Amino acid sequence: MSVQPHLHDLVLSRLINAPAATLYRCWTEPALLSQWFVPRPWTIASADIDVRVGGGSQIVMCDPQGNEYPNAGVYLEVVPDRMLVFTDAYTAGWVPSTKPFMTAIIEFEPDGGQTRYTATVRHWSEETRKQHEAMGFHTGWGLATDQLVALAATL
Repeated sequence: MSVQPHLHDLVLSRLINAPAATLYRCWTEPALLSQWFVPRPWTIASADIDVRVGGGSQIVMCDPQGNEYPNAGVYLEVVPDRMLVFTDAYTAGWVPSTKPFMTAIIEFEPDGGQTRYTATVRHWSEETRKQHEAMGFHTGWGLATDQLVALAATL
């Protein structure tokens, strides 16, 4: 089920000592997602997610100063315990967004009692890929993944 690489991808992959089903829950249950999704000291002010193909998501990130950053999107593919694909190119009801930035492909692949967790973030252009990398993709997604691992260990 592995995604074919594309030139506008940024990828984070880790072998995690947790079942795929647990990691999937952390991505699909708002109460869990809110605990790990952004690197601290950022927080999630709210997470409204409808995890089904065509279902919308509205995740509001909050910086340490209290400024909120809403992020709307829609799910393109949902394979329970194995894969989530979502994009900010559309919002609920397939309404086009004003400025599409990325599509995320999240894979949970069982691997010898652990899970190969791969987050592939595909951008519309080389420019947006470079912009996301400069924003700190590897550090930010890496720290959030550390938080995901810590949370999964408690479930």
